[in-house]
Amino acid sequence: MPNFTTEDLIQFVYQETSNEKAIAIRKAVEENWELKEKLDALQDSLRGLDEIVESPRPQSIEAILNYARNTAAVEQH
Repeated sequence: MPNFTTEDLIQFVYQETSNEKAIAIRKAVEENWELKEKLDALQDSLRGLDEIVESPRPQSIEAILNYARNTAAVEQH
């Protein structure tokens, strides 16, 4: 049975593997519970990443707006 790396499994989750490799990974996951657990953990993690919505801190937004105001004021003079 081939050894699959974490990178192989990530490519599998994102459907970036060849058909042959995907079939081999599916078969290996059916036969190897440790690999299945690793794949399940990766899938959970990647789903979590897809759900994260990032936004800048209010202090960052305020700093950018202040910079823009100051820059506009300097350019107008």
